[in-house]
Amino acid sequence: MTILLLGSGGREHALAWKMLQSLHCTQLFVAPGNAGTAAIATNVDINPNDFQAVKQFCLAHQVGMVVVGPEDPLVNGIYDFFKNDVELTAIPVIGPSKEGAQLEGSKEYAKQFLVRHHIPTARYESFTPETVEQGCAFLESLTAPYVLKADGLAAGKGVLILTDLEEAKTELRNMLVHAKFGSASAKVVIEEFLSGIELSCFVLTDGKSYKILPTAKDYKRIGEGDTGLNTGGMGAVSPVPFADAAFMEKVETRIVKPTIAGLQQENIEYKGFVFIGLIKVGDDPFVIEYNVRMGDPETEVVMPLLQSDLVAIFKAVAEQQLDTITLEIDPRSATTIMVVSGGYPEGYEKGKTISGLEAVKDSIVFHAGTKLQEGQVVSHGGRVLAVTSYGETYQEAIKKSYQNIAKLHFDKMYYRTDIGFDLF
Repeated sequence: MTILLLGSGGREHALAWKMLQSLHCTQLFVAPGNAGTAAIATNVDINPNDFQAVKQFCLAHQVGMVVVGPEDPLVNGIYDFFKNDVELTAIPVIGPSKEGAQLEGSKEYAKQFLVRHHIPTARYESFTPETVEQGCAFLESLTAPYVLKADGLAAGKGVLILTDLEEAKTELRNMLVHAKFGSASAKVVIEEFLSGIELSCFVLTDGKSYKILPTAKDYKRIGEGDTGLNTGGMGAVSPVPFADAAFMEKVETRIVKPTIAGLQQENIEYKGFVFIGLIKVGDDPFVIEYNVRMGDPETEVVMPLLQSDLVAIFKAVAEQQLDTITLEIDPRSATTIMVVSGGYPEGYEKGKTISGLEAVKDSIVFHAGTKLQEGQVVSHGGRVLAVTSYGETYQEAIKKSYQNIAKLHFDKMYYRTDIGFDLF
């Protein structure tokens, strides 16, 4: 089968790497891809949100399945576009419908869904520019720290956690009145702060049944000790050592089952990944957010632990036969460390030549923001490379990743040296 994978990051390189291990995958195209996917598959210069261009490519190349990496095409309705086009309807799209994608596309929609289905989450209210002063009054009813979330998609950067009440009020006005995050913050959700440790639970569903993939914990802050600005993620560990069987039983019973049942009850078509951002408060799980695709950099640790055939799993999702599949999971740990451009997540330079890739041993380098330029691999984004390793323990895996990062170089490259250390 010929498969088209949409996206260009480390998540997509990891998905491509895994799908190419399948006998079901005879040809893989990645749109637009990066230097890493170019080395193993065929990159196509198509914007994943240009649905007409995607359609023409699929018809011209007899594409048998479309796998959607990032959230934008899902929120924009690519699943529905294929389903409702007579020429495309036979091509399965791995990802939810436009309605299902609202679980990520709108923070308010997600919170309302959680409340309707009695899924544990933080107390909240949502506000618009017209109700900004009521939002300030609601902040006064909470105790610090204060959590402000842009309702729409803000590339993982639309969440502020502030300890000062006056600063929180100022930022609420910046988001609502001064469009700090553009149209994404035309509405803002203010949440009660939950104190605990975060992790991610990944679920694959065909709309009827589901499978739970290995858990992961990622590290969002740019600086050592989880300080500084939020990023798209600076590293990840899987499985999460503190998510034991008793805790995961609570996650499945209280969160996963009611989520999938809620989608069914509301007739929301959903054939794809549900990423559940969790916080463990004491011994209890609460939902922070939903995403409607795999996370990045979590994909770079979850996919290496999946021993089952990913394309066979996707076929089962498309045919609503997921209950016939048994997931085989590697018993080892996996870790990934992101290597980023100096200045990220603020201003940074592109086009820096990357050296040392051929010297990496016992780790997998997944490309995130890279491209080929005159035969050289160069940086082309804020997050540039993800160095993933296996270990009998996550400490061993982390050590391998750092040993291999030492062999890599590009001008102004930066990485955190403490990923996973909080778990030791």
